[in-house]
Amino acid sequence: MTVDIGNRLRHLRMRHNLSQRQLAKRAGVTNSTISLIESNAANPSVGALKRILDGIPIGLAEFFAFEPEKPHKAFYRADELTEIGKGNLSYRQVGDNLFGRSLQILKECYQPGADTGKVLLTHEGEEGGIILSGRLEVTVDDERRILGPGDAYYFESHRPHRFRCVGPVPCEVISACTPPTF
Repeated sequence: MTVDIGNRLRHLRMRHNLSQRQLAKRAGVTNSTISLIESNAANPSVGALKRILDGIPIGLAEFFAFEPEKPHKAFYRADELTEIGKGNLSYRQVGDNLFGRSLQILKECYQPGADTGKVLLTHEGEEGGIILSGRLEVTVDDERRILGPGDAYYFESHRPHRFRCVGPVPCEVISACTPPTF
């Protein structure tokens, strides 16, 4: 039996109304540590996980015994989307609890000049999206394209990638990834 530590931690953190930054500060770890664990890109040692859980607070036994209910809700109004982005990047997620789900759907908004960072992203799975408005520069491996309204992308997420809004107006995207990575 495998335990999805990342989604379990994300669910508990959000249930306690903590941002990744707040939990990291409480636990004495970096924001990126929390992010990597929640996206299942890193597996924490038992000691590191205990230190992080102390920031919620919850014990190891309770963490592994905890079984959140899988969401049954099928429809979401615009104001029910969960904001998981920050700063110049807005990621509004369909559903607040992705525990046990294998697909993540986002409405993304990049302000002019906003990007996902200079370091290219890599993780397991696949992702795709359709540009609704604005212009988005998408880099995958050594390929780079500027996409506009109606254009789309779809690739295996282990390929290094980056997103950047180009132009004077915000860029809106509807995207999906599997498994959930935020």
